[in-house]
Amino acid sequence: MKMMQSSNAALLRRILHLSSMFNRSLSSLPDSAILNDDIDNQVLVEGKSWSRIAILNRPSVLNALNTTLLARLNKLYKCWEDDSDIGFVMMKGSGRAFCAGGDIVSLCHLINKGEFEACKEFFRTLYSFAYLLGTYMKPHVALLNGITMGGGAGVSIPGTFRVATEKTIFATPETLIGFYPDVGASFYLSRLPGRLGEYLGLTGAKLNGAEMIACGLATHYSLSTRLPIIEEQLRNLVTNDPSVIAATLEKYCEVVYPDNNSIFQRIETLNECFGHDTVEEIVHALENEVSRTNDAWCISTLNRLKEASPLCLKVSLRSIREGRFQTLDQCLAREYHMSLQGISRDFCEGVRARVVDKDMAPKWDPPTLEQVSKDMVDQYFSPLSEFEPGLELPTNHREAYT
Repeated sequence: MKMMQSSNAALLRRILHLSSMFNRSLSSLPDSAILNDDIDNQVLVEGKSWSRIAILNRPSVLNALNTTLLARLNKLYKCWEDDSDIGFVMMKGSGRAFCAGGDIVSLCHLINKGEFEACKEFFRTLYSFAYLLGTYMKPHVALLNGITMGGGAGVSIPGTFRVATEKTIFATPETLIGFYPDVGASFYLSRLPGRLGEYLGLTGAKLNGAEMIACGLATHYSLSTRLPIIEEQLRNLVTNDPSVIAATLEKYCEVVYPDNNSIFQRIETLNECFGHDTVEEIVHALENEVSRTNDAWCISTLNRLKEASPLCLKVSLRSIREGRFQTLDQCLAREYHMSLQGISRDFCEGVRARVVDKDMAPKWDPPTLEQVSKDMVDQYFSPLSEFEPGLELPTNHREAYT
């Protein structure tokens, strides 16, 4: 999550490391893509014939989302949707990531300064764009080359087509920073096969491109070296027909399957353990598996759960389970309430421990699952006060995504 302006860019370059794999590189911009000001530069635009490409352009922070970037995306996408000369839209990231999620460091700065209205604006803008994309009237192609995590998934998965590569790394790691999977995650995670959504949402475990194809998070797979060819072929299309776009993607993409080390090789154990009603029961099931088999996957999964915020584990499980019976707009509206109710609890402590100080020793409140009461979880799902407006989505004009 986020919101930082250019004056804080140097600080962000030093501290926004989501993990050791998140090596960054500042990619030089093509001369033709340079726009007039920094606001426009956060989303670059390329266009030819019947298509437009939105390029997320904050490579030094892995294209982390802030309010300025999201507001520009909303404006561009609404304009393109109304333009009869544009048949379809694409999105990609600059540098090594598609999008690592929200600008969590900037968001914590806002919280610590008491700028809660700015926090609300961020969430409203983010969730509104996710709904716009999920109900978009034109075909959409997201090129998920590189890190695609948290909010980065939220601004791509609701679209028509998602192309993964061998460089794609998907995750919803919010519980590890004292938050919960949002931006529609309770919608799409709850619709994954079996209990995969609960597993991903609680542990923050990663999927590669082939695994995204296997579970439906991605629609197509391509080697990253072939993406320029795919982009060029798509740009040459004069169409608004999804089947024509699909045929082009299928012509240049590949068929892949998860390897023998994939989580899909353990899907029965995963379903059994993560199918329980409570986080405590999930942990107990994993512990039983460890005592019976000493299985390395069960051990590592238990360790990940122990690293996460106990409160956010319970909140996340309930959110995913509720999302299974809700439409996209209902999930987003609920997640907006949840974000305003719970943003100041474990979130800033988790960001401090994992991203800023990087001591990996967050002091969660409360520190154990047993100390997380039902009332604490209920608070996230309780209605906002009568003076606090909820998330207003244009459901009367745009069909709800089910």
